[in-house]
Amino acid sequence: MRRIVYYVASSLDGFISGLNDDISGFVASGNGVDKYLSDLANFDTVIMGRSTYEFGYKYGVQPGQPAYPHMEHYIFSNNLELENPNPKVQVKKLDINEVEDLQKQEGTDIYLCGGGQFAGWLLDHQKIDLLKLKINPLILGEGIKMFGKSVKKYELQLIDSANYENGLQIMTYQIHYNKA
Repeated sequence: MRRIVYYVASSLDGFISGLNDDISGFVASGNGVDKYLSDLANFDTVIMGRSTYEFGYKYGVQPGQPAYPHMEHYIFSNNLELENPNPKVQVKKLDINEVEDLQKQEGTDIYLCGGGQFAGWLLDHQKIDLLKLKINPLILGEGIKMFGKSVKKYELQLIDSANYENGLQIMTYQIHYNKA
């Protein structure tokens, strides 16, 4: 079964963006960002929520086009409609069976791009296997929480950590759902 890896940038206080989707304070270059981009090459599938997909429009992604050209895209939304999407982009209903079907397919681990609401929904359904945090040296105070409105409590096991220039850290955790 393919694992779901939530690989996400975060402030020290657990926000994946500030108010109005502001990510301007996040580390945008350097060897830590290079490591992240290199890691993305190892995924053949990406899943995300509608808001995350539409966030990409601000950075040049065209509606219906893939954000990561080498990956199959599954956008989970009950109301997103795309005209003439690229064959690599599919919209799926927010249904846990759809996620489980993807996990059963052949391929690499699945990259969970976000966002917070979708990640919280997956966490509530115990579907995120690994959490890879790009921890940025800043406190945002408010914005989009890493796991949206989820209030579930789980233990994590640190399995890897690395420090990079500009104060960026990448920490990898395994989530233990049987321990609360």
